[in-house]
Amino acid sequence: MTKEKELTFEESLEKLENIVKKLESGEVPLDDAITEFNTAMKLAKNCDEKLKNAEEAITKIVSSDGTLTDFNVEE
Repeated sequence: MTKEKELTFEESLEKLENIVKKLESGEVPLDDAITEFNTAMKLAKNCDEKLKNAEEAITKIVSSDGTLTDFNVEE
């Protein structure tokens, strides 16, 4: 995976799905499978980080004074 441009969540997920399909086919030589696996792990980490950032962003609310606070639903 190159650092030329930051992949979107969707791009990372699509690439990850393609690698999984390729590896599941069983037709990938071992050395290539290891490389693909390492790329897949980086893509999975990228997806996880983007999901965590999105979760953090949507659990914040802007209070009347303009500061961000955690959004809590009182039961």
